[in-house]
Amino acid sequence: MNVTINGERYEFERGATLADALERFRSPSRGVAVALDGAVIPRDRWRETELGTAATVEIVTAVQGG
Repeated sequence: MNVTINGERYEFERGATLADALERFRSPSRGVAVALDGAVIPRDRWRETELGTAATVEIVTAVQGG
């Protein structure tokens, strides 16, 4: 199934989770917020939240500075 992560398409097998998407995108383990189809998903639910067909994932990384 196709999943869009930060505007780029990736192929995943059925049953893939949000944690799988973060791993594929090589996201840092801290300082990250994730939205699935427009809804922010708490970190403790990433491993259990399955990606649906044509899901859209937005990964936002916090950066320090001004």
